[in-house]
Amino acid sequence: MSKRYRFVILLVVMAVCFVFLFPSIRWYFLIPGEKKAEALQSREQIKIVTSRRAQADLQRLLTLSGTDGDMPEDLAFLVPQARKLYRRAKMAVPQPMNAKAALSAFSGRSEALEAIEAKYRDDVFALKNLQKNAVQLGLDLSGGLSVILQVGRTLSNDDPEDAMNRALEVLNSRIDRFGLTEPVIRRQGVDQIYVEIPGDADPERINSIIMGKGGLAFHLVDGEATDAFAVYYQSHPADTFDGAGNLLSPSVIPAETMVLGVYGKDRYGLDEFSGRYVVVRKEVGLDGNHIRSATVERDRDGKPAISVVLDGEGGDIFYKLTSANVGRQLAIILDDRVKSYPSIETPIRDTMQITGFGGEEASNLALTLRTAALPVELEVVSQQSVGPSMGADTIRQGLYALVGGIVVVLVFMLVFYRAAGINAVVAQLLNFYIMFSILSAFNFTLTLPSIAGFILTIGMAVDANVIIFERMKEELRLGKGRKAVVDAGFDKAFWAIMDSNITTFIAALFLSQLGSGPIQGFAVSLAIGVFSSVFTALFVSRLIFDFGTDVLHSRRVSVGWFSRRSAGGAGETA
Repeated sequence: MSKRYRFVILLVVMAVCFVFLFPSIRWYFLIPGEKKAEALQSREQIKIVTSRRAQADLQRLLTLSGTDGDMPEDLAFLVPQARKLYRRAKMAVPQPMNAKAALSAFSGRSEALEAIEAKYRDDVFALKNLQKNAVQLGLDLSGGLSVILQVGRTLSNDDPEDAMNRALEVLNSRIDRFGLTEPVIRRQGVDQIYVEIPGDADPERINSIIMGKGGLAFHLVDGEATDAFAVYYQSHPADTFDGAGNLLSPSVIPAETMVLGVYGKDRYGLDEFSGRYVVVRKEVGLDGNHIRSATVERDRDGKPAISVVLDGEGGDIFYKLTSANVGRQLAIILDDRVKSYPSIETPIRDTMQITGFGGEEASNLALTLRTAALPVELEVVSQQSVGPSMGADTIRQGLYALVGGIVVVLVFMLVFYRAAGINAVVAQLLNFYIMFSILSAFNFTLTLPSIAGFILTIGMAVDANVIIFERMKEELRLGKGRKAVVDAGFDKAFWAIMDSNITTFIAALFLSQLGSGPIQGFAVSLAIGVFSSVFTALFVSRLIFDFGTDVLHSRRVSVGWFSRRSAGGAGETA
């Protein structure tokens, strides 16, 4: 292969690696700390923070519009939307677009508030996605809490896969809802679940969340009280609830009832208040733990419907409840939030069908019924907590070890092999560039054992250069010229390098498959290092030598401190 094609291949590899590495560069070096903190919050926290910020900015706009003030620079993103709304309404676009003109483009305050909040949420979730595409730091580097959970009972042979997926959904919902940092929750083996929560997490609080039961129940709806409350709330929107969501005047609803909001899913998969309230009886009609399954099917008209199957005891309870309340509505309540309130058309025993949803809404509700009602028995097998300060110290020490190892090895190569050592230094720097790019491309997690694997790779990588340089020395002693020395050095060293690296790669492959945790992290980093070091030693180093021979027209090759005259009479540095 010609040098031109090899150079093009090298440029393509470097460009692709930069694309893979750029999310990590941007996240760790270009994003301000406060922006990172926002993105690392749970989705529920993001929703609350962006909502409050949007309300404050809307109030600021209202104040400016009353004085014909200019559009603030931080809210300039509303200007293109306002212009688009004016054109859609076939109205003249005001010039200049001040705060009052921008607000007038929206149909009301709620639409303007939604536009501001959507912008803030999109920005935060874009950063959250960026963080997921960057190199992740393990708990031993970032600090946090890791918990391994064991299912405490034998999973049903009918569908153990579905049971574990439902358990994962329960934990995702609970941990995210309690305002914690974005968790990592994944299945481990057949009946274990691994939970990783970065940051400063409270182990006792985490355990109380994990070991808790789901709060799903069915309550009868008081239709008359619901209608009366809707009228009252329309007249008293500001003084119906206090800051905690409690009724300021409990007498507006009958005794033994409670008023709850109706929630659906927004485009981010978060619970979103629909603006409606329902008055339900406090007495639980049916506990959600009696649900055996909930699946999405099609009714006789071909529309989505949720088929729910109850256990024997739940069927008896539900038959008595529905027989006595035909025509009334039954609210499905999860953690004090009304998910749906369908009507009871006929008495129901152990199987019921809930209709009136779109396909996605039906799937979400079916998942809610399955997960929240699942009586998952979880036992904590192991729990490890690492403080953020300890993680920062580990990062610093690991970086010192990594950089120190690189510097010592590269200085040795420069001193011992002279000009050829520069070749080795360039190859090793590119080696690390490729290794971290692969780490970023596949979203591998960087841990302390991973750093150890990279440090080990340093010695292995220069070993290939040493073999090549020593082969070149042997060819120089035979009096050959530069091109012949370079060609013979690489050709004769090729299989020695490949054999050693292939065996190391096989060992790393077995470790990654059979090991777990720190061992697996070490094996993955070692395998990546083997791949990149072979590429840089055999491809990049050869290209550098050939460039010196054919482009710079060098006649001498410097691979040591002793000179020997070649057979052709030319002095060669050996």
